[in-house]
Amino acid sequence: MNVGCLALNASYEPLTLVPMRRALRLLLDGKAEIVESDDEKLVRSEKLSFPRPVVIRLTKFVHVPRRFRRQVTNTFLFARDQYRCQYCGRMQVDLKPREQLTRDHLIPISRGGLNDWNNVVTACSPCNTRKANRLPHEINMHPMMVPVEPHFVHLSWAVRRLTPKQAHYIKVFYGDEMLAQIRRIEGAPVTPTV
Repeated sequence: MNVGCLALNASYEPLTLVPMRRALRLLLDGKAEIVESDDEKLVRSEKLSFPRPVVIRLTKFVHVPRRFRRQVTNTFLFARDQYRCQYCGRMQVDLKPREQLTRDHLIPISRGGLNDWNNVVTACSPCNTRKANRLPHEINMHPMMVPVEPHFVHLSWAVRRLTPKQAHYIKVFYGDEMLAQIRRIEGAPVTPTV
């Protein structure tokens, strides 16, 4: 169940999911307006009552740098690689209790590799141990997909769940393919939205 509220820029560009308390504060301060709400659930205070916001829009445009770059974190790395070992193909749910997903550097740090999106892949602990500090061609272990830096939208939404109303705004601004990619990362079925 999603407890957040999708915040749109003044241009209707999806920005992020904000906690409900933050969304309410923005509304009460006049910094945002409700675009979509859950009319069946009301938010009440001593003097006010209005529908629970699902999507809000900022009243003033906020500049978001297009060269937005995120540090590599395991959370986003595993989401990018769809929680699958890039060497053996096993999913996180298929791993044995003592096995886990790890970060593997194609060119190991000990051999001059960097900790950036183009040099890291998700690997289960047995595959990572087997590869050790060798290059993929030295041990004939090549990743299933070539690692690339994900679009900032993927990073922003990789670990969040969108309601159908919220997904509509992602689709409108970024298109069907971006929404489908986010759905794949979420592990949700890819279905068309209205």
